[in-house]
Amino acid sequence: MKEENQQRTYSLASFALQRLRRDKLAITGVCIILVSILISILGYLITPDSSPDADTHIDEIGIQKPGFKCKLISLRKNTEIESDNILARMFVGRANDCEYHAYQSTWFSGNDIVWQEFAEGAANGEITRFNLADAIYPINPAFPFVSDTVNGFVDFYVYGEGGRIHKTTKELQLEIQANLLENRNILGTDHFGRDLLSRLMIGTRISLFVGLISVIISLLIGILMGSIAGFFRGWVDDVIMWFINVVWSIPTLLLVIAITLVLGKGIFPIFIAVGLTMWVETARVVRGQILSVREEEFIEAGRALGFSNIRIVLRHLLPNVMGPVIVISANNFASAILIEAGLSYLGIGVRRPTPSWGMMISEYKGYILTGDAYLAILPGVAIMFVVLAFILLGNGLRDAIDTKLVGEDQIMT
Repeated sequence: MKEENQQRTYSLASFALQRLRRDKLAITGVCIILVSILISILGYLITPDSSPDADTHIDEIGIQKPGFKCKLISLRKNTEIESDNILARMFVGRANDCEYHAYQSTWFSGNDIVWQEFAEGAANGEITRFNLADAIYPINPAFPFVSDTVNGFVDFYVYGEGGRIHKTTKELQLEIQANLLENRNILGTDHFGRDLLSRLMIGTRISLFVGLISVIISLLIGILMGSIAGFFRGWVDDVIMWFINVVWSIPTLLLVIAITLVLGKGIFPIFIAVGLTMWVETARVVRGQILSVREEEFIEAGRALGFSNIRIVLRHLLPNVMGPVIVISANNFASAILIEAGLSYLGIGVRRPTPSWGMMISEYKGYILTGDAYLAILPGVAIMFVVLAFILLGNGLRDAIDTKLVGEDQIMT
């Protein structure tokens, strides 16, 4: 019969995971990061505005407060919209096949739909009218349509149809009524009438992608340079450390700006520029860790067995120095988000109309002194929460992999 209280042995990773689970602040950071990742992956499938870059303009409802409601009428564009699949809608969005107008009231007049545009306060909006068929179907402009007010029918050509379409006025009116929409903007709208919540959600994807790609680039370069310097030492170490110190002495933001000016504006140049400026800290830590581990007995045993230098570095050295690198990567992720926001604020980050939190702050900073300060505050709060989440996770990982603390927990167990 086995003893119930038999002592169990745990790996260092198991103890570190246990300690991380007990860190409430770190778990809070993980939850925020997971929610941000989920929003980034689902993208346009869950945003109220699913158009590319959440860039649907409704000029009548520009600068509206959070919780704003209105009625919208949709007018079909006379263009063909290419079919797409769920992945395309998730990552790219779907181009609007209609244009939208906010209205106060609407009625029918013959073969036309008439509405009074939305206006603030007690003001009366302009009266606009549109043909019923042209409001619902993508009319082919190469073939004029015929409206018969007396007999109550409309004949017209539609894109993709083989011949003329015949609809009665009553049928078109019923279809128009079915297309009238109730619109609600949970966080309000910007000066172009775009949904602010949708743009904030798509901005999450930009920030996380910049952080992810930048950290991957910095890890590849930093681990390579730090491993070579720490393992071979001598003049190789001196040359690499001289180069690291030169790059380290240049202010990060200025170096990123210089690289983006060379590579050009856009998302991918930002990925590369930020990654090329964040590898030095990773390289220094990897070098220091390898210098402290390379003289251990298991490394000497590997040399005695005739293992190649590449195998010793990849199979024996790097797995023993990755703990601090993981912590630095979490902090670098937060730094990359801040750098991207700063570049977009200065106008050298992502291009309009792609939503970026930093660019949104730059566009709306003039509203801070007005009653619409939320336009600039909300993107700033989003940056604050995501950056704080990665810092909390980094601090939690730092405490979790501390060998002294893990040893104390093992003794208590």
